[in-house]
Amino acid sequence: MIVRHKLELAFPEGIPQSALSFLTGVSRIPFSAVYRTVGFKETEAQVYLNAAPVTAKILDVERFTRAPDRFNMSKHRSLKHGNFTWIVKRKEKHFMDLHRELVRYKTLMRIPLKRTESEITDCSFNMSSKKKKRKEYSPYSKSKTICVYLCVYVFCRKLVLKFTSYRHARWWGQAIESFVRKHGKAFLRTHRFGSFFREEENIPSKWYVNGKTYMEDVANALEEAKEEIFITDWWLSPEIFLKRPVVEGNRWRLDWILKRKARQGVRIFVMLYKEVELALGINSEYSKRTLMRLHPDIKVMRHPDHVSSSVYLWAHHEKIVVIDQSVAFVGGIDLAYGRWDDREHRLTDVGSVTRLHSLQTGVGELMGNTRFWHGKDYCNFVYKDWVQLDKPFDDFIDRYTTPRMPWHDISSVVHGKAARDVARHFIQRWNFTKIMKPKYRSLTYPFLLPKSHSTANDLKYQVPDCVQTKVQVLRSAADWSAGIKHHEESIHNAYIQVIAKSKHFIYIENQFFISCADNKHVYNKIGDAIIERIIRAHKEKKLFRVYVVTPLLPGFEGDISTGGGSALQAVMHFNYRTMNRGEYSIIAQLKKEMDDQWMNYISICGLRTHAELEGRLVTELIYVHSKLLIADDNTVIIGSANINDRSMLGKRDSEVAVIFEDSETTPSVMDGQEYQAGKFALQLRLECFKTILGAFNDPTIDVSDPISNGFYKDVWMSISGRNATIYDKVFRCLPSSLVRNKQELMSFQSKPGLDKENPVKAQELLEKIRGFLVQFPLEFLSEENLMPSVGTKEAMVPTEIWT
Repeated sequence: MIVRHKLELAFPEGIPQSALSFLTGVSRIPFSAVYRTVGFKETEAQVYLNAAPVTAKILDVERFTRAPDRFNMSKHRSLKHGNFTWIVKRKEKHFMDLHRELVRYKTLMRIPLKRTESEITDCSFNMSSKKKKRKEYSPYSKSKTICVYLCVYVFCRKLVLKFTSYRHARWWGQAIESFVRKHGKAFLRTHRFGSFFREEENIPSKWYVNGKTYMEDVANALEEAKEEIFITDWWLSPEIFLKRPVVEGNRWRLDWILKRKARQGVRIFVMLYKEVELALGINSEYSKRTLMRLHPDIKVMRHPDHVSSSVYLWAHHEKIVVIDQSVAFVGGIDLAYGRWDDREHRLTDVGSVTRLHSLQTGVGELMGNTRFWHGKDYCNFVYKDWVQLDKPFDDFIDRYTTPRMPWHDISSVVHGKAARDVARHFIQRWNFTKIMKPKYRSLTYPFLLPKSHSTANDLKYQVPDCVQTKVQVLRSAADWSAGIKHHEESIHNAYIQVIAKSKHFIYIENQFFISCADNKHVYNKIGDAIIERIIRAHKEKKLFRVYVVTPLLPGFEGDISTGGGSALQAVMHFNYRTMNRGEYSIIAQLKKEMDDQWMNYISICGLRTHAELEGRLVTELIYVHSKLLIADDNTVIIGSANINDRSMLGKRDSEVAVIFEDSETTPSVMDGQEYQAGKFALQLRLECFKTILGAFNDPTIDVSDPISNGFYKDVWMSISGRNATIYDKVFRCLPSSLVRNKQELMSFQSKPGLDKENPVKAQELLEKIRGFLVQFPLEFLSEENLMPSVGTKEAMVPTEIWT
């Protein structure tokens, strides 16, 4: 082991530099060198740093023997080379043998004889046959057939080291334990909320509302990557444009960015959810094949293998982009079709588009200054799900007759130590997948290594306009998804504790709202935490508000005018079961305590918008895909986890989220009183409220005080109620509380709205719309059983798939 440090002596001045030309080391070893490993004896090995001596220092002397009549000493020596330090434990005679060989080497170097590179780098130094034979064995080996095994256990892996003596194994065991105690404290215990990751202070952080600014910052960060890019998504579309409108050809198309960075030497690793093809049409095989063709340094894995793992029901649901393990984007936005949107939430996109042909690449490029959504990116998945994803620029719905479905979403970015933690989760999943799937065990798919937290604050790039916050990474992970022995549900725990400790309000945006545990069909307790907090506020006679914004309809293909598809109805059933139907629902339990006073504490809403398409008025719901919680304008949770059992219980879908707690405060208002709000949380809440209430276009709408009666009743409840009423009159759109059963549904659909009877009057009413907020239709089909009918394929799958 030590003989390899053959160049630790200072070379005499008489040796010409040409004799040392084989020393091709560098002054700094880049992290990417871990992907270009070569053996120590290989001629291209760059073992040493230029102009950096190797120094040795005796740290300790230890007597290591059980026999009182034997004098057996070992020395602990510190070897330092540049910024690297090794602790070596060997006997004195081993260091003396090394010293003699080095002195002999110095002598040989003074002899002016021509030598080959292999002679100079040979670490055996022409040892005698007897000495070579001694070197081949461990100094303490008893026999070739004797082996001592040292097992190192961590919560997700087991490492077995083989030694030729108990003494050698014990040395290594002591060294590992000592190192872990000194440097691994953060990974030796469970942290707050049961998370594997600890809280990190002073992390530059930023939030994103909708995909426009998010994808622009992702594109800029990808462009700054120097060593590694990690991406994992539930769905990834290689051909999406991250900056729009398209004014630079394909420069900011995702696949072009990744190909460009791979050519620059950046290693790119992508993990995709491998879907059950009969149930989902996201075609991850096409995404993988497309990316792998771009460059050899782009590696893509899919997981799980459904047959070998017996995992059919659960999904990898994280949405993560990590740059050089120093910048990490975490949230609800996949790099996929339909996700790009801005605060305007346009329904139409019929602008011109021109296809050019690049002479340099031979690839068609899109130029369209007035079109934002190209091909499959223009979508309305309730009207029609995606098809033919291998033809990315072919429309699959008629944009001249069918409005797109706007997409409302939230994401975030963190830096430094928090980004290291996000990267560690990705690395853990990558290495687990590599081990579990035989096709990935080859050397072409490398194991990934996490970077040290000690260098995390040395940021080469930082996303602009960040705010300092305290950050903790949370996740839902289990044996099937990350290979860990005990499942983690820290996102679930964080939601419950933040709700319980909140003092003034809770604001929730989420794609699903399935909770209120009955320990039969639903197990997560987020709804129960909301109920308990409202009841406590009612008993204490204190103002407390809960705002919930969720999609008016689940995101499944189906015609709601005929009762909807079975999958769509199944999710509706469990959403309504959480809101107001059945003994476990939030409103039913609150009514037991306070009758109709519950309306002063909680409001459940959705989002809707309207536009003119080819001369006629159209409307569509805005699909809320966010996974957001804001509490008291000082605490925020952003991630990929929905409010349902799939995301929250840990044993089902895999998820990642981040909890932000403000370090910087700013003056604000709470119930008419001065209040020190967190800068990060307050600005995010204001952006959300102004967007959905229309305050950007109407400055008279004041959203500064989130709990006062003036805001809750005169702004929030007033706007959402008025908007819902106008949409019912103009479009007679569904879902609607005016429709409680299928008979009323048929009658409701048979009567035309004002958009057809009196377009002028309809336009006058629509001018009174403010923002996008509408009251949730709590009574829609309340007299019907929305569970899938017997005989349908949806009725044959376990209930857990919907919850």
